[in-house]
Amino acid sequence: RRGRQWELRFPRPAVDRLEYQLELVHRDGAREWINDPANPLRAAGPFGEKSVVEFPGYRPPAWLDEEALRGDSVPLLLPSRALRADVPAILWSSPGAPPSKPLPLLVVHDGPETARYASLVRFLEVAVAQGRLRPLRVALLHPVDRNQSYSASAAYARTLANELLPALESYAPTPRRKRMRIGMGASLGALAMLHVHRQHPETFGALFLQSGSYFRARWDQYERGFVRFERIARFVGKVLAGRDTPEPVPITITCGTVEENLANNRAVAAALAQQGYDLRLHENRDAHNWVAWRDTFDPHLVDLLRSRWG
Repeated sequence: RRGRQWELRFPRPAVDRLEYQLELVHRDGAREWINDPANPLRAAGPFGEKSVVEFPGYRPPAWLDEEALRGDSVPLLLPSRALRADVPAILWSSPGAPPSKPLPLLVVHDGPETARYASLVRFLEVAVAQGRLRPLRVALLHPVDRNQSYSASAAYARTLANELLPALESYAPTPRRKRMRIGMGASLGALAMLHVHRQHPETFGALFLQSGSYFRARWDQYERGFVRFERIARFVGKVLAGRDTPEPVPITITCGTVEENLANNRAVAAALAQQGYDLRLHENRDAHNWVAWRDTFDPHLVDLLRSRWG
């Protein structure tokens, strides 16, 4: 305590930026989370803003300041008999791409949020304008029930492979479908993409997985409250044991240096590499958040897309 103020000192984590909030405990025992009133820097997210510290040496990606033509975005509702619902999606196309022209397709779980909070579409517009990527389309999928669909659900894997992707083909024709179609996701969305590949290996020619929620029964007791923890743990156990291994595809994994599930991502990466996958693991100095995922697009997403699409 210093006069009327309290001061806390603790070692800097192994990060270049830090998102945080403060928890207040009131005299009556009530608790609330707030942003730091003395720090105006904020990061947006689906659950509201958080305060941010950017340590010396951190630089936002240069492409955020680059100019590029805007692509075309079309909202879609993809019908699913299996889910008994329409799956919302946004189909983005590179500027000037004719609707009937076959183009490579990037399929993204939590797509609208990835575009909004991680600036994915903005990044792709710049990369195409600079000639670093060829013209493409992106299917930004929104989950009907995220915790159920993205938790190693066999029903969702069948739906994506047998209903959603064929429906997308009528809007987004794709040459050499498997090789020219790449799956992408973060957190549970990454887990779901890996599960779809293992169940239906014909769906994607490569995967870009960020901070996957690869829960394991022995090491992740803090996640046991999640509604589908056991189902996820069973699937991850099969992956680590090398069971039901399909034909390998290139996979890039990114994860933050201070994430609780960094060990899980390392374990899954090591297992997949041992099973013959062309595996790249990149650890970035951040945590489990949208900006951290955004900051790994360049160069790691570009490298993966170029390796498959030229």
